[in-house]
Amino acid sequence: MSTLLEKHIVELLHERNEKAISLLYEHYGDTLYGVAFKVVRDSELAQDVLQESFVKIWKKSDSYDSSKAKLFTWLFRITRNTAIDKLRSVNTKSDKEIQIDVSDVYNLGVESIRPEFMDVKENLEKIEHKYHVVLDALFFQGMTQQEASDELNIPLGTIKSRLKIGLRELKKIYGNSMILLPLLIFIS
Repeated sequence: MSTLLEKHIVELLHERNEKAISLLYEHYGDTLYGVAFKVVRDSELAQDVLQESFVKIWKKSDSYDSSKAKLFTWLFRITRNTAIDKLRSVNTKSDKEIQIDVSDVYNLGVESIRPEFMDVKENLEKIEHKYHVVLDALFFQGMTQQEASDELNIPLGTIKSRLKIGLRELKKIYGNSMILLPLLIFIS
């Protein structure tokens, strides 16, 4: 998608112009459906997720900030989170894994989200800033490793190294009880 078209869609979203939704659907609908389907593994549920995602996107349109994430990353996160919520709400087997191949960052199983690790973002403050920045970009801003490299102006190899070291530092904080937040999956 061209940068001009993306900027136009963002402007329409911020103006609450309904044309933004049709443009988003036209240019991102199939990909976002694929994201939803990878999570819920059911075409009807994926359609529901897509619809709910577009409603959320519309309602949250004023919160999109292009300085924090690319438009697709923002759309991806909303769709992914909606799919996970949908999966939980229909009481699908708790051992069903979520595998999203669109990004090498997201590869969590629902069962791996554990309450004792919900303070990870706060514990990032305890590790060295250069590792904190990379982990924050990858896990809380939803960037891929390549996007983080581009956004932070850090070589991709350095991103990967800082990710591994940062995860190791977090493991020191959480101790052996940490199966490293299934985040180790992300660096394989």
